[in-house]
Amino acid sequence: MLSVSDLKNGTEFIHEKTPYAVLEVTHKHIGRGGSVTTVRMKNLFTGGVTTQNFRTSDKFEEADLAHLTITYLYNHRDAYWFAKQNDPKERFQLSKETIGENVAQYLKPNMPVEAIEFQGTIVNIALPIKMDFVVKEAPPGIKGNTAQGGTKPVVLETGATVNVPLFVGEGDIITVNTELGEYVSRVQKGK
Repeated sequence: MLSVSDLKNGTEFIHEKTPYAVLEVTHKHIGRGGSVTTVRMKNLFTGGVTTQNFRTSDKFEEADLAHLTITYLYNHRDAYWFAKQNDPKERFQLSKETIGENVAQYLKPNMPVEAIEFQGTIVNIALPIKMDFVVKEAPPGIKGNTAQGGTKPVVLETGATVNVPLFVGEGDIITVNTELGEYVSRVQKGK
């Protein structure tokens, strides 16, 4: 069993029969009233982030999660097909609800990803935080008042839309933060 003091960033635990991963922990001492621990945590089933207050007497079961590498193959409608890393013949599908909209928009064919397995079932997919993408569609940059820096929406090779600086053009390779859905940098200028 885990106590509240065992909860650190990255700790995986069970709360109300659901696996969570700790994102951030803050402790508050309230005079004579004792202390309260506020935990910002990610639901590993849905990918949703929530904040919860816990007392020092609360106990949690440690989540028995397996992390394995799988390969994304392709999608057809709302079914996303994957294969085990060491056995490409063993294929399986996951629904869009399981992997989440945020992950689905950044998946590239034949890309290795980390799967999170809970009680023999894959409950979530974790992407690398930063990934490189080719810009497929980019409107021309409009000159004007750009003292604060202008941005424009572009379409990536996977179909995702990201706001980028005006100098990014079609064919450029850019780095995107997949957790926030934000532009990070231009890796290579297109031809």
